[in-house]
Amino acid sequence: MNASFSGPGCINILLVHDQQMMIEGIKTLLRDEADIVVVAQAGTGPEALHRLHQHPEVTLVIVDLNMARTAGVDLTRSIHSSHPKVRILALGMSHDHTSVTEVLQAGGAGYLLKNTGKEALCEAIRAVAGGRAYFSPEVGAMLLQHMPIPANGHRSLPAEQPSTLTARETQILQLIAREYSNYRIAEQLFISERTVETHRKNILAKTNSKSVVGLIQYALRHKLIS
Repeated sequence: MNASFSGPGCINILLVHDQQMMIEGIKTLLRDEADIVVVAQAGTGPEALHRLHQHPEVTLVIVDLNMARTAGVDLTRSIHSSHPKVRILALGMSHDHTSVTEVLQAGGAGYLLKNTGKEALCEAIRAVAGGRAYFSPEVGAMLLQHMPIPANGHRSLPAEQPSTLTARETQILQLIAREYSNYRIAEQLFISERTVETHRKNILAKTNSKSVVGLIQYALRHKLIS
């Protein structure tokens, strides 16, 4: 779809990649998707931040992590800091634990491998734009493999519902995985920020997690996020 037809309900995208051929390829893949519109593109980090100021309608940024002159993780962190409501989907070549966790800690909401086809790309865009986390199957499997192993030496088997969390804690965990701040969670659930912080501490303790990455691993294991 052409950017000039962007309208209400559309996912407005900024593409950040230093190879024009790759940008054109992604735009071609998305051309026939009525709800997905590439409204801007950039080849460097500074240009990407400038485009975000020029296009306040952007709701999702696709960031290539392997650009020659821009550190993709640093750009992800800058976008998340300056435009916290904008969702970020990272494109990477590798799915090692360090690379993925750096992106998540920088504020990325999804991680997609570059060999992904059109169907998975569109699914990832819609999931991340809709407030969910999304990972390529290989990335999700890697995160699960790196879950802490309990003292008995066995990882817990997946369950339909996490047995240790209350319904409210499960709800808050899902929002945390979507990169919601305490303020935004409080606003969404009509509770105080102090109550959210208490729930967050309880969730970390119950899931034996030390960070948001650990919580995302827990949510993946229990199929609370894609």
